[in-house]
Amino acid sequence: MYARTTTLRGNPRAIDDAIDFVRDEWLPATTDLPGCTGLSMLVGRRTGRCIVTSGWADEQSMLGSAEGMRRDRARLGQLLGAVPVVAQWEVAVLHRVQPTGDDAVCRLIWSSRPNPGALDDDVATFRMALLPRIEELTGFCSANLMIDRVSGGTVLAVAYADREAMLAAGQRADALRMEYARSMGGRITEVADLDIAVAHLRIPETV
Repeated sequence: MYARTTTLRGNPRAIDDAIDFVRDEWLPATTDLPGCTGLSMLVGRRTGRCIVTSGWADEQSMLGSAEGMRRDRARLGQLLGAVPVVAQWEVAVLHRVQPTGDDAVCRLIWSSRPNPGALDDDVATFRMALLPRIEELTGFCSANLMIDRVSGGTVLAVAYADREAMLAAGQRADALRMEYARSMGGRITEVADLDIAVAHLRIPETV
């Protein structure tokens, strides 16, 4: 399974218009493309940050969709007054225990590592040693680990039922984040908490 992310940092006052566009126009257009497994949108209402993620059954489908998504990506950039930054990922782990609701939030953890060749071992360690403990966090909904085999970059997205649950996870989640960085053999480059505005990503579970 594969995913493409489009990240923008734009005008916070345009967030609602951006959500309406992604939900009402981009999502229906994307799900008609061959191999598409849905689309999601994360937003930071104070920062104006948006991350739109599309899921794909295989790498060929993802690459073949590039031209078909260009117009919608440009339109979102116009709405937010921002330049889209595109990245492509392999979905290494996807695990859900409950669906996300209207109040759901997501914590994203980006990391980099010097040795991309060891990613498979790192992913196996994450799946066996860390994922069961992340699943025990208060309000846990899902975890999605995506990797870039060329750069060695990874991003882990952990979804919670609401912001209160994420805050309640507190120190336990922080300790697991540090252990995650060690187990992945790299360093954390960024952490962000975003609201889940559109949740129609239908990537099958890998656990």
